[in-house]
Amino acid sequence: MMPGMGSWNDGDESPGPEGQSGLVKSVETSDAPEPIRVLVADDHVLFRRGLEMVLQVESDISVVGEAGDGLEALRRAEELLPDVILMDVRMPKQSGIDACLAIKEAVPSSRIVMLTISDEESDLFEAIRAGANGYLLKDIPGDDIIAGIRAVHTGHSLISPSMASKLLSEFAQISRREEEVPNPHVPKLTAREVEVLRLVARGMGNRDIGQQLYISENTVKNHVRNILEKLQLHTRMEAAMYAVRQRIVHDDNPSP
Repeated sequence: MMPGMGSWNDGDESPGPEGQSGLVKSVETSDAPEPIRVLVADDHVLFRRGLEMVLQVESDISVVGEAGDGLEALRRAEELLPDVILMDVRMPKQSGIDACLAIKEAVPSSRIVMLTISDEESDLFEAIRAGANGYLLKDIPGDDIIAGIRAVHTGHSLISPSMASKLLSEFAQISRREEEVPNPHVPKLTAREVEVLRLVARGMGNRDIGQQLYISENTVKNHVRNILEKLQLHTRMEAAMYAVRQRIVHDDNPSP
């Protein structure tokens, strides 16, 4: 991104005669935002180096540190206060899941994306419970990781539709094993908000939801914002969990 340029008279000197521009100071300013500060935590040095090489070519991303295990990831996060942490699920000394829990407590402003070679539902489930903001497989293209960093930095949750399906399946099983207890304090959603929540829980994006319901993408965004506020939730993934627990999607998507 190219910084903006500007010049003005700073008011300390009176403008000189026409043509004498030397009395007018030229000042450069930059409107470019600060780069996204990223911490990379993985016990494989070659993976860290490769990931850093991919990220360093991006002008809006800066790798500020690295860690080789969960304990070091926590220490470095407290020292560096990164915007985004890319962290392996399984690391020595302390797992990525446990480190995620500790970092969320110590540095709540950091957004955490879990990286893994496994698509096991249990890892996904535990990562979300630990407060992860995203969950990516290590074999995805570098461009997808870059896009993921930018997405979580702007407040989005990151999960692929295939993994969202696994997540819903896991919660559906839990829901079936639990007794349904009526909650008189559940906030009341409008009929349209329930429709949007059902589609969010299926892993659909705002554009696809808008197309299915014949409403604009901005209208979908407003509905999602209202849903999160009413339910006192923070992410779309939490909303999906809520939908399954409250059986909002259970009846619509019975297991085969």
